[in-house]
Amino acid sequence: MKIAILGYGTVGHGVDEIVAALDGVEVAHILDLPDRCTEPRMTSDYASILADPEVELVLECMGGLEPAHTFIMQALCAGKGVVTSNKAVVAAYFDEFAEAAKANGVALFIEATTGGGIPWIASIEKARRIDEVTSFMGIMNGTTNFIVDNMAKTGADFAETLARAQELGYAEADPSADIDGIDVKNKTIISASVCFDVACTSDFPVTGIRNLTKADMDLFAAHDRVVKLLGHGVARDGSYAVAVEPMALPASSLEANVPSNFNLVTLEGATIGELKFYGQGAGSLPTGNAMVQDVLDYRDGRRPSYDRSRDLAYDPALLAGDYVFRTIEAPDGASPYGEGAWLVEGITAEAARNLLTNACEADPSAFMARIV
Repeated sequence: MKIAILGYGTVGHGVDEIVAALDGVEVAHILDLPDRCTEPRMTSDYASILADPEVELVLECMGGLEPAHTFIMQALCAGKGVVTSNKAVVAAYFDEFAEAAKANGVALFIEATTGGGIPWIASIEKARRIDEVTSFMGIMNGTTNFIVDNMAKTGADFAETLARAQELGYAEADPSADIDGIDVKNKTIISASVCFDVACTSDFPVTGIRNLTKADMDLFAAHDRVVKLLGHGVARDGSYAVAVEPMALPASSLEANVPSNFNLVTLEGATIGELKFYGQGAGSLPTGNAMVQDVLDYRDGRRPSYDRSRDLAYDPALLAGDYVFRTIEAPDGASPYGEGAWLVEGITAEAARNLLTNACEADPSAFMARIV
């Protein structure tokens, strides 16, 4: 079986390396920029890939919205299956891709978009053969987990640890997508879509860790808690809600002890209860592994379908809890939690995000975490 790789960066290299050791799968084409085409398989002409009748699968490893969106749609409409690791483009165009795949009788595989090498999407689908998935939550971004884990273990401040993450290649030169929660937002949209069969809204509370300080870490440690950035969602009684936010977790919890750039994601079902999946959330070979698993599933006849038509209302009240705010002024109804920190009980994730936004007007360095 012949496949084509679009983009030959970190993930594309990983895919090529793994496929080279397999029998029965051949990388026939690699799309890259003209000045990077250094071997016979490489081309900058996407039309030539689409025109090759022997190519059954196109593996999109480019990232970003365009031209990835256009290339994926062209492949699906040309009757070729698509495997993608691009969470941003899937989160933005999930419905369009799923409909195009169905209309053209081809397959769309998205395992590598969420959780890196963890078989997260496949595990949701397997659980849902029996159970309705009622909730999910997880550490879905290795960069932010590396930052908070390193801060906790070394005592370094946020800026120093972020710089270290950039040196190691965990964080980009512009780390905004990671530290502001955008990467986790995309993965939360995809997770909710597969867990709940819903066209997940993109308008939900998202808070990152940009304002996290070592003093915040110490404050929560005094309460036997550890801060992590998580995406989470819940569905019940015909409604659902999702959010991305820092959480202050019990120090004894599995999530609190996830090290370095690893991920840990959890789902809950009626008969299976709680299931947790741990592993590398990014990187050349882990993400490449997830993509090649999709290739092998395709070769073995698997054709996933994604139904996002379930009629669930979005209800922020489903995600209510207690929040700690570190601000220069106490929010209304708050009680002291520590020096300069305040506990607000029984509010929704949406209300908490609004409180933080208002607090940042007077104190741009304000920070918030949900108590779990």
